[in-house]
Amino acid sequence: MELLFAAIGLRSVAPLRASAAVADAELVARFQAGDRRAFDQIVQRYQARIYSLCLRWLADPEAAEEQAQDVFVAAFRAMGGFRNECSLSTWLFRIAVNHCRNQRLYRMRRAYGRHETFDAPRDEDEGPTRQLADENADLADRSVHQREAGSLVQAALAELDEEHRQILILRDVEDLAYEDIADILDLPRGTVKSRIHRARAELAQKLARRVRASDVL
Repeated sequence: MELLFAAIGLRSVAPLRASAAVADAELVARFQAGDRRAFDQIVQRYQARIYSLCLRWLADPEAAEEQAQDVFVAAFRAMGGFRNECSLSTWLFRIAVNHCRNQRLYRMRRAYGRHETFDAPRDEDEGPTRQLADENADLADRSVHQREAGSLVQAALAELDEEHRQILILRDVEDLAYEDIADILDLPRGTVKSRIHRARAELAQKLARRVRASDVL
């Protein structure tokens, strides 16, 4: 499943190297000492990943941008109390997860953005089932079909239950470590691993109704 997300371009940007964690602590200390410019550097460092998480979660660029901004507003207000009990990145992702979860629940209550279910039956007059590129497709066609595969996977992700969808986004899209996910979701590491396994199985079942794994990889 991890190879699938990477192959179709859904894997997020590479995680920050460990050396950045030291700089993170320095930036937090400077901010807490009154240097507000340090927060600008934190935003520059993490804004792409926070936006990516919000976009995968909400599937709406405008809503994702708004939520990403709200995440940093909340972080700015709360950073005075940050005590380095976890990494800054984990702390920011935790804020982002909570914001996205609340926003998604709000949208669901408002019946926002309803769409045809991923595995809904198709009428015969709707046209042929969507096809992906075969092994002999040229590079241009392969690029087109990779985008189509990405859309299929996004639709399947949207239909997973909240627990399964959020944990796949954190692990297979954002490529976070098990320990980081456990901290973000406040779960035991063993629970994280078992939930990821179940989520991948559920996603695979939904994808299997439309495409074969060999068509996507």
